[in-house]
Amino acid sequence: MTADLQKGSMRLRTCFLGLLALFVSSKCSYSPEPDQQRTLPPGWVSLGRVDSEEELSLTFALRQQNVKRLSELVQAVSDPGSPHYGKYLTLEDVAELVRPSPLTLRTVQKWLLAAGARNCHSVTTQDFLTCWLSVRQAELLLSGAEFHRYVGGPAEIHVIRSPRPYQLPKALAPHVDFVGGLHRFPPTSSLRQRPEPQVSGTVGLHLGVTPSVIRQRYNLTAQDVGSGTTNNSQACAQFLEQYFHDSDLAEFMRLFGGNFAHQASVARVVGKQGRGRAGIEASLDVEYLMSAGANISTWVYSSPGRHESQEPFLQWLLLLSNESALPHVHTVSYGDDEDSLSSVYIHRVNAELMKAAARGLTLLFASGDSGAGCWSVSGRHQFRPSFPASSPYVTTVGGTSFQNPFRVTSEIVDYISGGGFSNVFPQPSYQEEAVAQFLSSSPHLPPSSYFNASGRAYPDVAALSDGYWVVSNSVPIPWVSGTSASTPVFGGVLSLINEHRILNGRPPLGFLNPRLYQQRGAGLFDVTHGCHASCLNEEVQGQGFCSGPGWDPVTGWGTPNFPALLKTLINP
Repeated sequence: MTADLQKGSMRLRTCFLGLLALFVSSKCSYSPEPDQQRTLPPGWVSLGRVDSEEELSLTFALRQQNVKRLSELVQAVSDPGSPHYGKYLTLEDVAELVRPSPLTLRTVQKWLLAAGARNCHSVTTQDFLTCWLSVRQAELLLSGAEFHRYVGGPAEIHVIRSPRPYQLPKALAPHVDFVGGLHRFPPTSSLRQRPEPQVSGTVGLHLGVTPSVIRQRYNLTAQDVGSGTTNNSQACAQFLEQYFHDSDLAEFMRLFGGNFAHQASVARVVGKQGRGRAGIEASLDVEYLMSAGANISTWVYSSPGRHESQEPFLQWLLLLSNESALPHVHTVSYGDDEDSLSSVYIHRVNAELMKAAARGLTLLFASGDSGAGCWSVSGRHQFRPSFPASSPYVTTVGGTSFQNPFRVTSEIVDYISGGGFSNVFPQPSYQEEAVAQFLSSSPHLPPSSYFNASGRAYPDVAALSDGYWVVSNSVPIPWVSGTSASTPVFGGVLSLINEHRILNGRPPLGFLNPRLYQQRGAGLFDVTHGCHASCLNEEVQGQGFCSGPGWDPVTGWGTPNFPALLKTLINP
């Protein structure tokens, strides 16, 4: 009996080794991400190769089914004119639709088992698989990969990445989109503290943006807060090795939250909270989401505690695919240059955002803080769009400033406000009319060679992004600026509207864009003055697009006027 078992074990091992040899043969391999940028980002330094026995956590994105059908369902549940409007899919519905084929699941599992992968965990939708391998096993499995440890970023964090491209067996081409944890570095925050504007006299002036300034400008009264009686909730996500302190939130609300009902603590932290210094970005996200969306249960997705080989943004997407009950509104201050990401990665992440939209989640992303951006292609300058801001399945938030920086006045463009046209995603039908109107009427269009006029245009909306007060590490900090500020503010406003909708027996807003564009920005303050930054060359002289009446690729449809926006969005 023992001899038979030994023979069986040897046959199985021989079978696995043969299978692995077939899979890793260089004659039949392909590169899933040949266009992924592998240039070391500024501020990162290699510490050398990683020991061959060190453990890695890698994420395998398995090929999904029925993505086109998913896109059709998103349109149906998000279009107020559709009989299916608001009839969102459950996580189980989405899983049933996109789950990889049995052949894909079987093929990938056999391949990983043959390579010695262990502790593999899937998600409810079964389209991601995260496994542990040694560096030696991973380099054998992913031909060409060579794992190095790097240190960089303001927090001097460590990551493990491969400076060389990886290849997969051609037999896996129909089954694996990409492998996460090899190339993409965490982006650094573009949030900045600007110099205090100079002004003579202080009578009737405010000294920076606080919750009371936000509430005054956007017409939120003391009664415009959550009821605390619904299952309404909101969330912000943090990927920059930052975290907030409960004591900072409590101090912020003590200083600035005295005139409205609010919650002084976060309801739930998903992920691990670090123990060191708080980050300004993390503090800002939590403090302004919870003061604009006041008295509404708030979650924080936190990335500290991840393994060095994991990609924080990818880990957040996995969490969305594994939780059936999620907050209705998510605000995210994260972005990468479109051109720095591989085509297969960017389209797969877009499918993940599509899954969230089908489930009725409102995802708001910051538009970025580089204006139209700029890069050189074959010696010619072009604007540089950002992703996920350029995804057709998220609502992207730009930035504004007060016309008079010390008075609650009308708003103008904040020159850093990210915006433009995607070079990857075609223009969705919901915005074609608005974009055509802008392109035909704007008196200040940049040369057509600088942007893709047929691409997805963003942002969709905006809010104040200049001159915020933040409490971080027990210290009140003034003049913090960036679309990382405008995004949680707009998110909080939408959470208040969801509160009214839920109390009236309506579903939450879900993916907002089709409705937003159909209603042509009703309920928003139109921002019509100012231009954002771009290439510093002779041809455009640092000027990108300029705002104007209606939608524009600088401030979208404009900033929230709460009573009017509530009236516009409360029904049906």
